[in-house]
Amino acid sequence: MSGTDAHAAGEAYDATPYVPRRGGLEAHRRAAAGCKGCPLFKEATQTVFGAGDPMARLVLVGEQPGDQEDRQGEPFVGPAGRLLRNALKDAGLDQEPVYVTNAVKHFKFTVAERGKRRIHKAPSLREVAACKPWLDAEMGMVDPDVVVALGATAGRALLGGSFRVAKDRGALIPMPVGESCDRGTEEAKRHILATLHPSAVLRSDDREAAYGGLVADLRVAADALH
Repeated sequence: MSGTDAHAAGEAYDATPYVPRRGGLEAHRRAAAGCKGCPLFKEATQTVFGAGDPMARLVLVGEQPGDQEDRQGEPFVGPAGRLLRNALKDAGLDQEPVYVTNAVKHFKFTVAERGKRRIHKAPSLREVAACKPWLDAEMGMVDPDVVVALGATAGRALLGGSFRVAKDRGALIPMPVGESCDRGTEEAKRHILATLHPSAVLRSDDREAAYGGLVADLRVAADALH
């Protein structure tokens, strides 16, 4: 059982004290390794910070690390990551420098009743909010033109609790004013595009159609960048 299923009263849910006030992505990655901003760190193998081109115009945001990501310490290295790379290629984005990260930096899971297999468990809104300072810091440092929210959790982290994938996917949405970045009046030029998480494609009963939808959404991002 995940340690988050038995939270002690009064445990902190805020990564802000762990986020450096200065320094680049590497300084933040080192600091995130020691983050205890929510109880998820207790069961996870390690923090999985973002990775990729620090000057990327395109950022991809997922939900949280999976089992393989937790073990390897890198985002999108499992089956969903492989599918995402194929979709980026099919959308014409394989040559576009990207930065990939997750709304939550620790793997949340339960353990199967039989065996030791770790089963993904969706993070709570409280856990997403606790980790938001890391995501805000990444957005500010990379300063992308387009942010792709992969799935509902990423969408809500970026756009608020009213976000729904079925309603908002596939369209360029201006980044809400007030997000962490140094653009000032230029902030509205940053856009979010929401789509399915690659893991949802892998779980789909009609994987071909779901994959085609993911590629079509990513082509909207490609058109915005080119």
